[in-house]
Amino acid sequence: MTDRPVRPARPPDNLSRVTAPQETPVRRVVIAEDEALIRLDLAEMLGEEGYDVVGQAGDGERAVTLAEEHRPDLVVLDVKMPKLDGISAAQRIAEQRIAPVVILTAFSQRDLVERARDAGAMAYLVKPFTKSDLVPAIEMAVSRFAELQLLEAEVADLSERLETRKAVDRAKSILQKQLGLSEPDAFRWIQKTAMDLRLSMRQVADGVVQHGPSVGGAAGSAVGGGDA
Repeated sequence: MTDRPVRPARPPDNLSRVTAPQETPVRRVVIAEDEALIRLDLAEMLGEEGYDVVGQAGDGERAVTLAEEHRPDLVVLDVKMPKLDGISAAQRIAEQRIAPVVILTAFSQRDLVERARDAGAMAYLVKPFTKSDLVPAIEMAVSRFAELQLLEAEVADLSERLETRKAVDRAKSILQKQLGLSEPDAFRWIQKTAMDLRLSMRQVADGVVQHGPSVGGAAGSAVGGGDA
């Protein structure tokens, strides 16, 4: 009996699609800083960390224009800039839901931070800063922006949306302290609990604020009187 040559098995056509690792998309960034040297340093830091700087501006008006043109994944704004300051620019960008904003400031006054937050900034950095400060602030801003989009999808009314965001922020703080969660994980905890219990995130957040992170406490409070 003659041995037949064994043909190698043909790999399935979709093998490359199955085994090829998925690449993480590069985040596209617009930066605005009126001091050219700081702007160049910032662009270099971002490039070294794998971000794609698609636009640079020296004033707030140009920053808003670049954000509208490029629709980036992130905008980094200095507070003090000519024509339009960073907080006003952040507000315009936030109103259009273009991208999360990180504010750069030489000061850490509480009122300035609150103004930036009210304007729609998702995070802030105090100058001078390093790459080890910059990257976590960026990722935090991106995470918070994603949270905001989910909350907006759940709550249509603007004033109710603001109250929901405040309630969720308070609940996240409690979960971080009592369960040792990161801020993004605390939000996911609220989101998953809401889905599991078929409640709104506002109801779950109110329950956490009143009773702590026990699921039963959160559910009881939410069913008892939290607003949807």
